[in-house]
Amino acid sequence: MRRRITASSDLITKVNVTPIIDVALVLVIILLVTAPLLSVADVPVDLPQAQTREAEDERNISITLGTHGELAVDDTRVGTESLTELLRSRLDKEGNNDVLVVVRADSGAPYAAVRDVLEKARAAGAQRLAIATRQKAGDRP
Repeated sequence: MRRRITASSDLITKVNVTPIIDVALVLVIILLVTAPLLSVADVPVDLPQAQTREAEDERNISITLGTHGELAVDDTRVGTESLTELLRSRLDKEGNNDVLVVVRADSGAPYAAVRDVLEKARAAGAQRLAIATRQKAGDRP
């Protein structure tokens, strides 16, 4: 019995990159979903409601004020005495001169505490200030 030996000219010499691209796109989607959650402190806040919400997609600095006076700048907890210095150092970085400073105050926080945070942000050099709110589920104007 004679065996035939055939030269296999159909060798696969290219790498299939489709699975690599699929995994990379899934990782990018996960990053895009989780990135906004990483820049906010873990101070529990119940935001007040408002008709409009703006400036969500901009690069900003977030100041979080809890019900009992807890403060955080982005993901760093701070005391009231060091808030101005920390904000000034962040605003003095190159390219941050017109950054939006968003105050995320709990709806149960005293108005005086919110006013103090806004005054300290202005004293630190913030040019643009905003107060974060939740979108009302009701009718829009």
